[in-house]
Amino acid sequence: MPIKILIVFYSRHGSVAAMAKHIARGAQRIANTDVIVRQLPDASFNSEQTRDAIPEEGYPFCEIEELAECDGLAIGSPSYFGSMAAPVKLFLDQSSPLWMSGQLIDKPACAFASASTMHGGHEMTLHSMMIPLMHHGMVWVGLPYKNRALISTTAGGTPYGVTHLASQTSETDLTDDEKSLCEAQGQRLAELATTLKKT
Repeated sequence: MPIKILIVFYSRHGSVAAMAKHIARGAQRIANTDVIVRQLPDASFNSEQTRDAIPEEGYPFCEIEELAECDGLAIGSPSYFGSMAAPVKLFLDQSSPLWMSGQLIDKPACAFASASTMHGGHEMTLHSMMIPLMHHGMVWVGLPYKNRALISTTAGGTPYGVTHLASQTSETDLTDDEKSLCEAQGQRLAELATTLKKT
């Protein structure tokens, strides 16, 4: 039975979506892996406003049931004031029933983020997503320094998870190092999901 890797993200200007594509590519390198990519809708601060059931473009919206069924999770967000964006927080806040039932315990998880400045909160945004997933009992999957691009990069990339330094002119253009690190992150997530599912 194949393992299921869920890649779920919120992307405002396209850079986080571009990262998700390369993380998926890395996960698909591992045999017997199904990769499911989903996006999150904008968060509404008006309780009466409802979102469309199907997005106008891009990937389908993620449902909590898909989170419950995954064997490994990659979750991505732009950095807003050094933290995850509201749609990602809203999605995680809705996962309390999975916490109550322990459905995510011992499953591997990683995060990815994008910010438009070098000190725009890349690592803090990863940490903000890490905390609720650790409360779920998930196993954090970082990026070890065996990935040489983590040392050579002059853009995004951290040992806590992959990041992207968004250009002011073209936010969706990942550097070669960032692409390499995204793919390494996806591959490592799928490898660990395979290992943990066997135990």
